[in-house]
Amino acid sequence: MTTKLILTRHGHVDWIAPERFRGRADLALSNLGERQAKMLSERIASSWKPDMIYTSPLSRCVHTGAAISQATGARAEPLADLMDTDYGQWQGLTHEEVRSRWPSEFHDWFHTPELAAIPNGETLAAVLVRSVHVLQFVLKKHADQTIVLVGHDSTNRVILMHALGLSLSRYWRIKQEPCCINEIAIDDGVFTIHRINETHHLVGA
Repeated sequence: MTTKLILTRHGHVDWIAPERFRGRADLALSNLGERQAKMLSERIASSWKPDMIYTSPLSRCVHTGAAISQATGARAEPLADLMDTDYGQWQGLTHEEVRSRWPSEFHDWFHTPELAAIPNGETLAAVLVRSVHVLQFVLKKHADQTIVLVGHDSTNRVILMHALGLSLSRYWRIKQEPCCINEIAIDDGVFTIHRINETHHLVGA
């Protein structure tokens, strides 16, 4: 039996540019993000028939999932383990603010992310544990179905690295744009990646 995952990221929010550590901040979709979510939902509805949608509990993912639900008819529910990374004392700060206050930790985050220790925050290893819980849950509850997961840049990267058998040290080697599409097939525990960071459906947003 093959379980198919359509893994996507929420639409644009204001803290994406200029870049801030968003983490657990409950940011609303921007006008651009709402347009992206609509275009994403139309793309998914035209290509797949999802049986269920799970989203991060944060509103930017919930609202993106709601758009997909409306277009496809599939039910959407929040899933705690899809939550964004806890950036601790970095949350809400720009990259330059973090670089000036925690230069060593900031360097580690972008050069050895698998070893980085964010002050009062979460490690990538902890994000990996949560991500594997998501995959285990989906495979147990939705075998041979098509499931949409609406997550974040960080959780999506980690899920993809796990699917590809890559070390967390490769974290920055994968891109995840807002409302991108990743397609993963899982057959008897074997992951096959069909799409990564596909965004052509967003042209004109």
